[in-house]
Amino acid sequence: MSMIDQSRLLQMRSSILNQNQALQRAAGRGSEGAGVDAAGGTPDFGTAINNALQQVNAQQTKASELSEAYERGDTHDIVSVMIERQKASLGFETTLQVRNKLLSAYRDIMNMPV
Repeated sequence: MSMIDQSRLLQMRSSILNQNQALQRAAGRGSEGAGVDAAGGTPDFGTAINNALQQVNAQQTKASELSEAYERGDTHDIVSVMIERQKASLGFETTLQVRNKLLSAYRDIMNMPV
């Protein structure tokens, strides 16, 4: 078995923590105020969703650019390419699950008796 590289584990941990902070900012609970409207400082759902979608789009763009760079031969670091592709995939899957939950909640509300 190969030895576990501690610096690689710390780098992965740092990446996970950064993503967690980005998700919290997108949810309107971050310290930077992402997802908060400018007028009253109250959480704005539309802004939070928009920010989250922009982050997912940026991650997918970054993964595509790295994949294309690898295919052109500009980079030989397949590990970073695959990690970025997995991050993009995870972001997309999360977006799909959130969408599915929102649609389910909408259907439940619409089917409530008045």
